[in-house]
Amino acid sequence: MPALILRRCGSLLLTLAAVSALIFLVMNVLPGDPAAIMLGTSASPETLDALRRELGLDQPVVLRYLQWLLDVATGDLGKSYTYGVPVAGLIADRLVVTLPLAVMAVLLSIVIAIPLGVISASRRNGAFDYTAGVFSQLFIALPGFWVALILILVFSISLDWFPAGGFPGWDRGILNGLRALLLPAIALALPQAGVLTRVTRSSVLEVINEDFVRTARAKGVSRRVALWRHAVRNALVPIVTILGLQFTFLIAGAILIENVFNLPGLGRLAYQALNQRDIIVMQDVVLFFAGLVIIMNFLVDMTYLLLDPRMRGRGQ
Repeated sequence: MPALILRRCGSLLLTLAAVSALIFLVMNVLPGDPAAIMLGTSASPETLDALRRELGLDQPVVLRYLQWLLDVATGDLGKSYTYGVPVAGLIADRLVVTLPLAVMAVLLSIVIAIPLGVISASRRNGAFDYTAGVFSQLFIALPGFWVALILILVFSISLDWFPAGGFPGWDRGILNGLRALLLPAIALALPQAGVLTRVTRSSVLEVINEDFVRTARAKGVSRRVALWRHAVRNALVPIVTILGLQFTFLIAGAILIENVFNLPGLGRLAYQALNQRDIIVMQDVVLFFAGLVIIMNFLVDMTYLLLDPRMRGRGQ
């Protein structure tokens, strides 16, 4: 077990190194002058030269990459050319919006999808199963930003229950902050709940007729207990996989939703950096997103070892 964890940690570090090299390559080595991209074609040669020296573009590529890795490892992500402040502070400020939004969306997705998927599997080909299937297909097909617009029209403009956009800040009260994030979280959660419902149903169907479930029923365990305690527990591995992927998607894929609701989150920061051609911010935000995906996959792998002891024995 410890050796397996060490191998996974080594794989994590190698993957992070490979991803960082790819990001640096795309941002700094491919054709095009980063300084000219940031300042535009109308900038004077003297201004371009000054920015190149400030960004270290006059140094060899390998040295620039190693210096960037060292800075990232020590928490120094550089300074935004557009905002004139450290990028680490920008990411931290935006993460306090995006992270709660993603957590709320995942929790809503779980609350909606797990019961729907489990009950659908237990009532296969029944009316409830068909209804849940329609729900999952509907929200998988609908774009998240379109769901967001419908929620704004109904609950903000027509009913005036929730704000249509903006974020008051957590210093205005936790309830006010959660209220501002509820509609965006629902818009993010519904498409993910559609996917998770289908995965949960399929996973439970695979184990619901296994020998251990029938044995539990033969020993007098009720149908409900056998379903939730035995079948669902042994169907968790693919469900956990999807949840890990969904969380990283909700962090990195919230760009459209945050722009629809005008939320000052990490996705909106990436969008603004792209529009403003702030390569330093783009480079660090993309690395953060990529690192988050890799770390979440690592945590999912570790969760497998807890859920399925057979994987420890195989050393996978």
